[in-house]
Formats: sequence, structure tokens, C-alpha cells
Amino acid sequence: MHPSKFVVFLFAALGFISVDIQAQNPIILDQFTADPAARVFDGKVYLYPSHDILAVEGKGRPGWFCMEDYHVFSSENLCDWTDHGVIVSQDKVPWVNANFYALWAPDCIRRNGKYYFYFPAPPADTTLGRGFFIGVAVSDKPDGPFIPQPGPMLKARGIDPNPFIDKDGQAYLYWAARNFYVAKLKENMLELASEPQVVQGLPEKGLKEGPFVFERNGLYYLTFPHVENKIERLEYAISRNPMGPFQVAGVLMDESPDSCWTNQPSIIEYQQQWYLFYHSNDLSPRFDKNRSVRIDSLFFNDDGTIKKVVPSLRGVGITDASQKIQIDRYSRTSPSGVTVAFQDTLCKSNGWKVTLYAKHSWVQYNAVDFGERRYTTVSVRAAAEFGAKLLLRQQNAEGLIIAKVTVPKAMEWKTVTTSISGLQPGIQNLVMVHNDENPVAVDWIKFE
Repeated sequence: MHPSKFVVFLFAALGFISVDIQAQNPIILDQFTADPAARVFDGKVYLYPSHDILAVEGKGRPGWFCMEDYHVFSSENLCDWTDHGVIVSQDKVPWVNANFYALWAPDCIRRNGKYYFYFPAPPADTTLGRGFFIGVAVSDKPDGPFIPQPGPMLKARGIDPNPFIDKDGQAYLYWAARNFYVAKLKENMLELASEPQVVQGLPEKGLKEGPFVFERNGLYYLTFPHVENKIERLEYAISRNPMGPFQVAGVLMDESPDSCWTNQPSIIEYQQQWYLFYHSNDLSPRFDKNRSVRIDSLFFNDDGTIKKVVPSLRGVGITDASQKIQIDRYSRTSPSGVTVAFQDTLCKSNGWKVTLYAKHSWVQYNAVDFGERRYTTVSVRAAAEFGAKLLLRQQNAEGLIIAKVTVPKAMEWKTVTTSISGLQPGIQNLVMVHNDENPVAVDWIKFE
């Protein structure tokens, strides 16, 4: 899957990159990303995640989180993401101790035409104290260059900074340090305007981190990861005041089914739809300190509470039929007869495959844009030791058949091209149905 852009375990340090990265979930495939802070600036979504790398002797602590810089990404359709390269690096921030490789979860906000990027790091000056402080870097553009301030915000000690500007123009900063803290920010966005205070009304037991606040219809939502059992789940609390007290309202997302110990949310409204950004360990299933950002749609109940988000591989956005449709990032599957795994367990850079091993099993991929009936053939990259037959349908597993695909007997991957008929134009769901008993693995589908 996207072998030219998908470098996961053994990639070198990357410099400036300005390419479009196509993906469903996870959305970034050429590097590890986590702790996503999503923001909407001038009709475009900007993503400010932390950047996991693999620690080795002399560079971080092997077996633990390792982060030396930050990238920023942007998108107008939530499918194609442009990497604008490194915006802050630990060795170029005067006050940061670059021996720790601990540039953890950041965030960014705009005020008065400037962009303020908040990030936590341990200080080089030990007289300031142990632990993390919060720094600020400033830019005239959302993708940088960002200029770090010479020192940290001395009264903001902790991790996971989250800036928020209320409708009356007052800015706030939230962060985590065992408890959650909040303080007002001065107009310059570089200094606290009030003493930090503990956010009241949240769970007292269990680890809490990664606060993210947004406002909707007069309600202030504080979302956060919380370890009630062994790993983090996403929860949220509601208040009528940005400084609280808050009242816990429910679970936003359950604990990771893939046992990724951490998670962290940000929530935006974009083009009249709400979205949850979070992370999992898709590209590193056996080591959850190398994580990857995902997106799924988010919905509210009539009373303002949030409907629990079920993590998906499909993610969001509309896929053009002329692109390689990674069918393994499906929207739905039949109750049985379908599995997803890496194509090669030793070379995960080849991406995923979906295997159908029972007759009438199926996978459904939502929101494919077929345009105006201009496609005449479809190509399917598949492998079937004993050969196999597939049906391609639109809308659902009983929908209109648009192609019958015969996969030849072969142990290796083959690309099969066949004609199509009856294709309905516009945005349609695409369903691949297994039409015999022989197992068949599929990588991608593409219309031409």
C-alpha cells in the first residue's frame, strides 16, 4: 500500500517534505505521528502532531517515547495531507534540554494575524526545576517558520498545552500535571494573565492528560485521555464556564482494541461536520510508542452530549475512483469471512491486505466519487493460490453488480483488469463480494 510513500520502521531522519500523502486511517504513512492538534485556518485544516521516532542507544531511551521535532501538515479534503516539514526542533530551542528527546504533545492557535505554537519540554537550566515546562514559538503563517521564545512560560509547568480563545476574546491555556490546570493568557499570548488553578470536577483517580477544550452552543467541552483500567480511553466533561467547574459527561472513545496504551483527542468543525482526531499504533502494532494519527466523524445528541466514536480504518473524506482505493481500509465488513493484516510481516512498508475466505463474505468502502460515468475498466491487485472470483457492487452487498473479476491461480500478487458496466455516477459506496470458496487477498482497486 503506497510503497513509495510508506516508510515505517527503518526510515532515516527526514528534512523538508512538501508532497501530498494519500491515506484513509492512519492519515500519515511516511512517519509516525501522535497527539494530533487539529485547527482550521482560512478554510484549511492544519495538523500539529507530535513526531515519534524510534529511540536507539545515544538517542532517547530505547523502549520509550522519543521525539526530537515537530512537523505541520495541511489538507483541504481530509484525505490528501501536505507535510510542510519541521517547524520546531529541540536543538534549535535555546531553553530545551536536547538530551531528553521529549517534545511531547503540542497545539497551535491564531490571534491578531500571528500563530502561537505551544509545546512542552524539559529545560536545560536545572535551576528552573525538574519536569516539563511549556514554551511558545511564533509565526506569521500557520506552516511556519516558527521562532521559539528564548525561555519557557515559568508559571506553566506540565505537558500537553491546549490554548483556547473564547467568543469574548479572552484566551486561556490548559495543561496537564497530574491534575489539569487552566489560566488566562495575556493579549500577547506569551504570558499568563492569572494564576494557574486546578480544573475542578474531573476524575480524581487514574492518569489524566492531553486536555483539549472547544465550545459549542454555549457549552464548553473538555476532552481528555483517562486511564481507568490499564490503557487510556477518551472521555469528556462539560461546563458553562471555560474555567469550570466541569462535570464528567461520558466516554468519547473506548480503550484501544489494539492495546495502544495512549490516545489523545482534538475536535474541530470543518465544512459543517465535526471530526475527532486521535491516534493508534497502526504502523507499529507491536510497539505502541510509535503511533499514527487517525480521523473519524463525530456527532452530537440533541441534549449536547457526544455520541461515542467507534474507531475505523476507513476514516473520512471522499476517495476519487481513479486513485488506488485501499479496500483494506473498509467502512464495513460481513460478520465473518474477512481478515486484515500486513502484506508481509517482515516488510510492513508494503502495507495492508484484506483477505476474504468464505463465499459471500464482503467488504464495503464508502464514499467513492465515480464522477460522470467516464470509467470503462477496473483493475484489482489480488493474490489467490487456487484462483478466485469477486463481484464489485455499488451501494451495498446486494447492490448493482458493476464488474465480475476472475483472479488467476498464483501465489504472488497479480493485477487483473476487467470491463465494467452499469456504473452509477457520483458518490457511491463500493462493495467487494467474494463469489467462491477459495481464499483471496486484495490490496487495492482502481477505476480507469
